[in-house]
Amino acid sequence: MRIKEVIVVEGKDDTAKIHQAVNADTIETNGSAINAEIIERIRHAQQKRGVIIFTDPDYPGERIRHIVSNAVEGCKHAFLPKEQARAKLDKGIGIEHATLSDIQQALANVYELDKGIKSDIEKQDLIDLGLLGGPDSSRKREWLGKQLNIGKTNGKQLLKRLHMFQISYKELMTAMERLQEENDE
Repeated sequence: MRIKEVIVVEGKDDTAKIHQAVNADTIETNGSAINAEIIERIRHAQQKRGVIIFTDPDYPGERIRHIVSNAVEGCKHAFLPKEQARAKLDKGIGIEHATLSDIQQALANVYELDKGIKSDIEKQDLIDLGLLGGPDSSRKREWLGKQLNIGKTNGKQLLKRLHMFQISYKELMTAMERLQEENDE
């Protein structure tokens, strides 16, 4: 699979794994030590070919995703659930630990942001669906993040992420119906 966009990853191990999974170019942020020169390189790549941010599903990875997406407008996003990025023998989490097929699937599910479309989901909808403030909210949000390929979120991040990826109320309800069906089985 050939990826036109440049993929932003955290380090050399991520680049090596991406190259095994797909034919793509990468820019490494060198972890959270991301500097103005790297941001400028990402901005240039975005103008020329587009950018996909594909960072680890942990706090530092989300921090890097936030820094890059705030500094460089119009980036696409790929997500990998923690269990698909977990090392078998230790507690490490990262893209470099994922299978090639999981990486390929995450890149196939890339979200392209369209600034002309707004999400119609409100905070009260999330409360009503038990995604915020409920006894099982964290588990539901984690499941939803996998279903919608938006990554795991806390309560504050969920509404922002749903809006960022223009997830409609209808899409949210379809996913929540699948969750209910799974719980009923």
